[in-house]
Amino acid sequence: MKQYFEIIYSFFWLGCISFGGPAAHIGYFRKVFVEEKRWLDQEHYGQLVALSQFLPGPGSSQVGFSIGLHRGGLIGACLAFISFTLPSFLIMLSLAVGYQSFSNSDGFSGLLQAFKLLALVVVIDATLGMAKNFCQTKVLKAIALMTAIFLLLANFPYHQIAALVGAAIIGSLFIHHNKQETPSLKAPQTHFARPNLGLLALFFVLLAVCLYFTLNLFTGSFVAGSLVFGGGHVVLPLLEQQMTGLVTPDEFLAGYAAAQAVPGPMFTFATFLGAMAHETPWIGALIATAGIFLPGFLLVLVFHKSWRTLANHSVFSAAISSVNAAVVGLLIATCYQPVFTQAITDKLDVAFALFLFALLKVFNAHISVLVGICLLWGLLVL
Repeated sequence: MKQYFEIIYSFFWLGCISFGGPAAHIGYFRKVFVEEKRWLDQEHYGQLVALSQFLPGPGSSQVGFSIGLHRGGLIGACLAFISFTLPSFLIMLSLAVGYQSFSNSDGFSGLLQAFKLLALVVVIDATLGMAKNFCQTKVLKAIALMTAIFLLLANFPYHQIAALVGAAIIGSLFIHHNKQETPSLKAPQTHFARPNLGLLALFFVLLAVCLYFTLNLFTGSFVAGSLVFGGGHVVLPLLEQQMTGLVTPDEFLAGYAAAQAVPGPMFTFATFLGAMAHETPWIGALIATAGIFLPGFLLVLVFHKSWRTLANHSVFSAAISSVNAAVVGLLIATCYQPVFTQAITDKLDVAFALFLFALLKVFNAHISVLVGICLLWGLLVL
């Protein structure tokens, strides 16, 4: 029982102070659970981080879930997730309720416009960073660009899923024949271990059901959470497609901007959307939050003993590399529609967006500084 209280306290405190996104969260976890508490050694922790990069889902939350699983079994994993996510969940729920209460007040439109511009800057920065990491060869760059072109022109249901599946097929058929085109996942050789086939079947059954029953908070969130390769920012375009008709474009971009400024996992963006889309905000928030996180955690339970065997298989490794390149193209397309088209209305918007981008990239300003500037800009200028 003592270990469960330790898990709750440790992860709740981290959930309150873990600003900076998934990469920063992984640093916080290492400092607390490897260096200070010594719940696991550096090698084991490195393997958990690699597993989170190998699977779709919320990377840093999957690392936290895995640490809880190691420390306290399945109960410990669930307690770690709940404790780490709860502060962010409560903040995003409160922001959604506040949005609904004050959206018609004077000055709110200026704030909304300022945060749309912040969202544009954050998406562009995420796209550039992911392109640098995942598009290091000519083939992977071509996959990213062709994916972006396809998504900008396509107009049929699940075109994003089609793009990701197509990229995986291209990678598995062609890239693995050329080892130089396949960035190594650096997984150590290990004895063969089978994945949990029962949980894997459950995952695919749930995914199939959710794909069939569209325009629903849980199903839309589950599909998005099942396809987030490459980083938390990828949840933006996936949720944008799944939440069409449930929230307005303004609500969507406001939630994404708010998610940059709160501690804890970025996936609580879905919390905001669920609260906005449901007549009872806290129920909608719970439904959407459960849907977005569940697939990633199911896959951790499926593969936590067998992932290294799969990662060392050239075909599988190439498919993952191609999907990661495709999600860069997905973000490129999203930068234009809906983010750019919703955020930029005149020359003043362009100038302010460039100013924010300069602060972020040239002067390395923290995201909280940008949030404060947007608040002032929205209230005093727009």
